[in-house]
Amino acid sequence: MGEAKFVRRSLAALGTELADHGFAACPTTVARLLRAEGYSPRINVKRFTGPDHPERDRQFRNIEEWIAIFRGLGQPIISVDGKKKELVGNFKNAGAAWLREPEEVNVYDFLSDAECRATPYGIYDVLSGRGHVCVGSSADTPAFAVEAIGSWWARHGSERYRGADELLILADGGGSNGHRPRLWKAALQERIADRYGLHVTVCHYPTGASKWNPVEPRLFGPVSINWAGQPLRRLETMLGWVRGTTVGGFGVTASLDRAEYPRKVKVPEAVMRRLDLERHGVCPEWNDTIGPGRRNSRADGVQRELGSSSWMATSTRVVGRVGASGQSTSARARWPGW
Repeated sequence: MGEAKFVRRSLAALGTELADHGFAACPTTVARLLRAEGYSPRINVKRFTGPDHPERDRQFRNIEEWIAIFRGLGQPIISVDGKKKELVGNFKNAGAAWLREPEEVNVYDFLSDAECRATPYGIYDVLSGRGHVCVGSSADTPAFAVEAIGSWWARHGSERYRGADELLILADGGGSNGHRPRLWKAALQERIADRYGLHVTVCHYPTGASKWNPVEPRLFGPVSINWAGQPLRRLETMLGWVRGTTVGGFGVTASLDRAEYPRKVKVPEAVMRRLDLERHGVCPEWNDTIGPGRRNSRADGVQRELGSSSWMATSTRVVGRVGASGQSTSARARWPGW
C-alpha cells in the first residue's frame, strides 16, 4: 500500500488545473461555478457525541416529571454548572464589541501573567427565572460548587422560598457536580442538607446532554454575549460584566469566592455509609436525594476540603410529611419512580 498524499485545492490551484484541460477560469470564476453547484467554504461540524446511553430518554422524562412536581408544590428548582475557566488579566476575550479602536491585549496567554484563572459557577433559578454566578479563584472542585449553591441559598433562595424544605438540583453528569464524585454528595450533606434542613434531590443529565441543562442557554449564554470582546483584566471587572447581564428581565447577581479548594480530596467509604443518601428507583445512577442528618462524626480529610469543624451525617431518611389535608407535602412522596 502506497503512502497517502493530500493536497489542498485552492481556487487558484483549481483554475490552473482547469487551464491544463483547456478551460480558462480565474479564481473568481471558479468560486462562482462552485457556488452554483452548492459548494462553499465550510468548517468541521461537531455533531457526533458517541452512542447514546440506553436510559437517556428515560432520564429526560424523569427530569421533566420532577420539575413538574416541584413546580406544582412551589419548591425551589435550580439548574447549576461551571462555566469554562477564564484567565483574568490583559488577555483576548472572544467576540467583538463596538469600539473606535480595538482593545490592545497580550499576544500570549501565559498563566504567569494572569491575576488568576477564574471559575464562574452558575445557578439558574428555574421558577423565578433569575440567575446568580459565583466566581471562584481556586480549583473547580465539588466543594466549591456546593459552597456556591450554599451562598446562593443563604443570600437569595431562603428569602425567595420561605418555608421551603426541599430543593431540586439539575446538574450535568460530569465535572465538579457530576454523579460520580463522592465529595459532591458529602458536601451537599453537610453544607446544604444539614445546614439548612433541606431534602436535596439531584437529577443529572446524561453524558453529552449538557446543552439541555437550563443554566447553559438561559444564564451562561447571556453572560457570554454581554462580555464578548471585553478583556477581563480584573476579577472586579469580570463580576461587573456578570452583574450587567439581564436574564428574564432581572439583573444577574454575582459573588466572589477567594477560598482555596484542594484537589483530589478523597471521601472514605465509612463516611459515604453515614450519609443520609437514597438513590431513586428510576435511573439510580443519575438520581438521588440527600436528607438533613443530625448525627456527628469525624472525617478529617473532608473537613480540610470543606473548611468545617465537624462532619454531619446520618443514616436516617424522612420519606414524607403530611399536611393539613392529610396528603403528603413531600415532592419525593408524589413521584411513583421514587
